[in-house]
Amino acid sequence: MQKKLTVTIDEEVYEGLRKVIGPRKISRFIEDLVRPHVIKTELYAAYEEMAADKVRESEALEWAEATFGDVNDEAM
Repeated sequence: MQKKLTVTIDEEVYEGLRKVIGPRKISRFIEDLVRPHVIKTELYAAYEEMAADKVRESEALEWAEATFGDVNDEAM
């Protein structure tokens, strides 16, 4: 179910949204931007999916371990 929401924004921002996004696509654009910040279950599910990918996790760990040495070599 959808709900109608009134939001007040600067005129310049509004015109930019109409020009870049399109007049009939602004609501969807804003919803897509806001959703990950307010609906955490999708974010948690994405994290779980990423963690279940053993190849990706292995590559990420390998990359992280390789960069630890770089930090120690930096001059202070």
